[in-house]
Amino acid sequence: MRAVDERSPPTAMKDRDQSPETLPPSAIESAAENVSDLLREALRYSPGDAALVVSDAQSPLAVALTEAYRRSLPDGRFIDFDSVPPEQVLSAFEDLRPGALVVLIQSTSFRLAAFRIRLELFKRSIKVIEHPHLARSRGVESLVYIDSLAYDAAYFRGVGHALKRRIDAASGGVVLSGGEELVFNAAFETAKLNIGDYTGMTNIGGQFPIGEVFTESKELEAVNGRVQIALFGDLSYSINRPPHPITLVVKSGRVVAAEDSTPEFDQVLESIRADEGEVWMRELGFGMNRAFSFERTVSDVGAFERMCGVHLSLGAKHMSYNKPNIKKRAARQHVDVFVYTDSVTLDGEVIYQGGAWTVPFE
Repeated sequence: MRAVDERSPPTAMKDRDQSPETLPPSAIESAAENVSDLLREALRYSPGDAALVVSDAQSPLAVALTEAYRRSLPDGRFIDFDSVPPEQVLSAFEDLRPGALVVLIQSTSFRLAAFRIRLELFKRSIKVIEHPHLARSRGVESLVYIDSLAYDAAYFRGVGHALKRRIDAASGGVVLSGGEELVFNAAFETAKLNIGDYTGMTNIGGQFPIGEVFTESKELEAVNGRVQIALFGDLSYSINRPPHPITLVVKSGRVVAAEDSTPEFDQVLESIRADEGEVWMRELGFGMNRAFSFERTVSDVGAFERMCGVHLSLGAKHMSYNKPNIKKRAARQHVDVFVYTDSVTLDGEVIYQGGAWTVPFE
């Protein structure tokens, strides 16, 4: 496992002779090392197990990751998604038995008619590693993404389970943000883990990179206060960095104002209101991936939401939790926003401060 220091430049930044759109050999070596750790420690993959990698070559990062998996899975089967008919890909899936591994390396997102790839493979008890939307990460972002695949099992599992225990037992919490307070004055839903520990879970794998524990208030209307955001997902599903913090005003679980907003963020709020009538605040996400920070970002929100720190979701949609006052059919939007976080406390215990999770773990 290659250690990551969030204060350091991304892997291979010193390879100055390389074009920003060509990943240097050192980046591929780092990717292969990180991927090997993920396969062994998170997916519990053993040499000799069946493995199928379906990839494309439409982005430098996709090409680099495909080579990384070739080195890590020398006996695996590799298919170029763009060079074969869909029937051949589906046939390759059909040949797999339960316990096999499928890796999906996608510059955008593969489509096979009505076949929902990850969900259908999970139904067959097949392990899945999915790397979608890689074309959104270019140049230096590709190197940050590769660093985010590093897997420190002791950290992810130790801190992840420690956070879950505290969340599940807490009667409330406070996010302190730029001097503002967002108060959760009720217990939380049972926390979900995305830490590379699939013990007791039906499905093994998912979307990578990983590193997150998330929940939401059992009573959405018990969330009140103010919170500053540094980044947000815009209408193109990309990370947007406003020139200054935006302060959200939250009353009874809804965003009622956005102070010092920008036109781009106003568009996000207008879009949610147009679809849903009001802007609910739902997910409370505790990202753990130390490769990501406000200084080391990738454009893809789906990857960056693992950033070490706090993110919240705006909009009524949250597939993991049901609320009696929110109808699933009417819930259409889930937009991640990333918080300037001074500290997080649960029942008075500080669990995040100074840019790091402070819970002890073994």
